[in-house]
Amino acid sequence: MTPGPASESASGPAPASGASAPSGPQDWVWLARIRRPQGRKGEVFADLLTDFPEKFAERKQLWLLAEPSASRPAKPATGLVSGHDFSRAAKAAESTRALAPAGTSPASISPREVELINYWPHKGGIVLQLAGVDSISAAETLKGLVVAIPRSERAALAEDEVYIGDLIGCSLIDVASAVPQTIGEIESVDRTAGPVALLVARGAAGEVLIPFAKIYLRKIDLNAKRVEMALPRGLVELNHPG
Repeated sequence: MTPGPASESASGPAPASGASAPSGPQDWVWLARIRRPQGRKGEVFADLLTDFPEKFAERKQLWLLAEPSASRPAKPATGLVSGHDFSRAAKAAESTRALAPAGTSPASISPREVELINYWPHKGGIVLQLAGVDSISAAETLKGLVVAIPRSERAALAEDEVYIGDLIGCSLIDVASAVPQTIGEIESVDRTAGPVALLVARGAAGEVLIPFAKIYLRKIDLNAKRVEMALPRGLVELNHPG
């Protein structure tokens, strides 16, 4: 069996309605990215950035925030990779309407709490109906914004699972030999290449792809930002794209 990522993109008590927003980008879990209006009553269509879309049924309070312009990954590093299995398991009315007034750049918008009225899947994404957004023109102001929740509210994981976002920045260490060797720093996790997720690590020799398989995994220490794997001889050289 293989370790498997699942995504809520990005613990402690959730902020109460009206509480101040988390202060840094690391404090958010991305659920969706709004693409366009969908319907005549202010609904919006959004790309899903979570492996837990069913959790929208439990989330009445969401946040809208601007995505940093410096990085727009196809999917943020929020997923979960189990240490064992590859699985897909991710508002006040007036203030929402004024979220992005004419002439305002989405990047200048502060995180804003919104109320989720309804949602439904649509063509691989999700349609959201938010309180106070009741026209096409109001929905237009939300294009490009990220739908998020505080990191403390992200879905609980099984004991053998870990979020992809928590793996990013960890050092990948090969402990197969007597002297552990640092392969590089984990930059991302590719879940599209096949049944086994690939850790994308970058070290002195460049980028290397390592299957995140249970048979290789020895230890994940998120506090130390360290992932230990016992890799077969020659695997690193074989999976070096260069």
